[in-house]
Amino acid sequence: MKKSKIGCILGLLWIALAAQAESGADLWLRYQALPEATAQQYTQALKTILIAGSDELQQAAGNEVQKGFRGLTGQNLSAARRIGDGTLVIGTTEDRVIADLKLDGLDDLDEEGYVLRTVAVRGGKATVVVGTTSAGALYGSFDLLRRMQSGAAIDALDVREEPAFRLRLLNHWDNLNGSVERGYAGHSIFWNREESFEELKAHYLTYARANASVGINGTVLNNVNASPEVLSADYLQQVRQFADLFRPYNLKVYLSVNFASPAVLGGLENSDPMNEEVQQWWKDKADEIYSMIPDFGGFLVKANSEGQPGPMDYGRTHQDGANMLARALQSHNGVVMWRAFVYEPDNDDRAKQAYMEFMPFDGKFEDNVVVQVKNGPIDFQPREPFSPLFGAMQKSPVMLEFQITQEYLGHSTHLAYLSTLWKEVLDADTWAKGPGSTVAKATDGSLFGQKLTAIAGVANIGRVENWTSHHLIQSNWYAFGRLAWDHQLSSDGIANEWIKMTFNHDPSFVSTLSDLMMRSREAVVDYMTPLGLHHLMGWDHHYGPEPWTDHEWAREDWLPRYYHRASEDGIGFDRSSSGSDAVSQYFSPLKEIYNNPATCPENLLLWFHHLPWDYRLQNGHTLWDALVYRYYHGVEEARYFQQAWDRLEGSIDEPRFRDIQYTFKVQTREAIWWRDALVLYFQTYSGLPIPAELERPIHDLDELKELQFDKKHHN
Repeated sequence: MKKSKIGCILGLLWIALAAQAESGADLWLRYQALPEATAQQYTQALKTILIAGSDELQQAAGNEVQKGFRGLTGQNLSAARRIGDGTLVIGTTEDRVIADLKLDGLDDLDEEGYVLRTVAVRGGKATVVVGTTSAGALYGSFDLLRRMQSGAAIDALDVREEPAFRLRLLNHWDNLNGSVERGYAGHSIFWNREESFEELKAHYLTYARANASVGINGTVLNNVNASPEVLSADYLQQVRQFADLFRPYNLKVYLSVNFASPAVLGGLENSDPMNEEVQQWWKDKADEIYSMIPDFGGFLVKANSEGQPGPMDYGRTHQDGANMLARALQSHNGVVMWRAFVYEPDNDDRAKQAYMEFMPFDGKFEDNVVVQVKNGPIDFQPREPFSPLFGAMQKSPVMLEFQITQEYLGHSTHLAYLSTLWKEVLDADTWAKGPGSTVAKATDGSLFGQKLTAIAGVANIGRVENWTSHHLIQSNWYAFGRLAWDHQLSSDGIANEWIKMTFNHDPSFVSTLSDLMMRSREAVVDYMTPLGLHHLMGWDHHYGPEPWTDHEWAREDWLPRYYHRASEDGIGFDRSSSGSDAVSQYFSPLKEIYNNPATCPENLLLWFHHLPWDYRLQNGHTLWDALVYRYYHGVEEARYFQQAWDRLEGSIDEPRFRDIQYTFKVQTREAIWWRDALVLYFQTYSGLPIPAELERPIHDLDELKELQFDKKHHN
């Protein structure tokens, strides 16, 4: 009997502990119970709920608020028929109950904007969430929940929010066979699933809710290296299912399309955009799609890049191809996002090519075309200058493309909080119309007056239970959405929000993790590509250091020396006026600043200049010593992250703590791998010693090359 009682107690204890264990599957929408005092302020402010309209978006908003309120406070909001003290009202300016409140400041509200306001009513105060449309009411409801999850006061609200960009999209690089290009969190959540759509519906709803919670309003379901088959009837039926399920969360679906589809899928002789049969094929295909999905968003196109087909296959231009597709979509209000990621291996400077190819077409695209430009002129490097197309293209809309998935920043094993990278780009001054002409203003319509504005992030989402494989890089999905909505938010503010929603409110835990996140991207830059170095990763997998690799498909000096140009006389890519002259693609005074190594920002120095190993920096260090110190500092930062996280044991649930602890161990080990590989490799050119006060590398160069082979096949 005694053993039985002990067993029962242990069983109950195990159940309690298991209930506390978390997988990360709920992302930042956990709605875990708040401390009693915090919960009490919310139950005093909110007692009933009134949904003013009956459409599916307002119903989704109401359901989310009920779910969140119940989880956070342990209480339900009862349904109200009229407004009274403690009523939460959700609706639009068109709903009678909202109109009767005679609220001011709503006349010029954006169609997706919203107002949160505490208003005086008979007997007390009510809380109003109102948008011009139900989409605004939905986003406002998530804002209210975010404030509650973060422990903010809600008893005197006066908030007005409007999105910075009209289109705020995830780009999934998912293939129809279920694989994900540059995906590090398992296979595609959309394609080639064994489970039925009905079985996966709850999973997809979590995806839609998560996107709506941060204001993402579009998703491209397939890879930019697109298969024509995605436009076949069978796949369009699947796309329709996603569109129907996501619609209550204001999440439109888009597709990447293969430019050769008329020939490959439609059996036409060619896919020449000037061929009238080709034009008709695309028009008919658009009509077919919109008959199934009336609110379909449009097409994303990668053309004449990395072997993908495009209009230049027929002697045509980007303008010809994009405008042909745009005209097929115009009657349906669909958009074409035409990617500017183009390069040829034999170009004298790949960083210049997008500008050279697209600037001649500025102002010549149809109104429903937006040119999608990667944040930097090469390829999502740990650090790059912003693409010179931002600010230069002033007549045609240009949209930013960021990469949430960490193709060049340690995949899903390294912590790299990317909000700091994105803010660096968004806040960079192009000088297109004098000081203050930031990249953000050059793309959000405020500088050049474009009505079609957009921003995209290449998703880091996969089929693993916690969505992103590394618990902490869920923050990048979250941060992208928050910055797409409001690019003036601070990276540390976003981090603090996300930590409180995803883990807990403990001040010590929040401040420690926020500090690690804010330092993480710079640490990765230091142990991978400091001082403006770039593309030192393995050429095929982009994971580990591989500055020594030769490439059979390119001329002798293309890679690796194409990028770092290391030699006995120095290191760095000369993009100054005496080199490739890439600096001339920027506005003054920026081009003069970049052109002079004495004024060029140190963190971009070797991007723009080839300098001798003994070149003296502003702090007096030689270039060689500064480079080595940066590599060693990156390792010390990784070690610090690991130690700081270890001290947080017991602050969160054990499963997530252990998972994160393991990734920090991996990151430290691989930071050393990066440091040793690059320092030892560059030392073969410089011939200079590692500063005596630094520890000795634990590898030798031959060992590192073998390690790279193993890592490449492991990953």
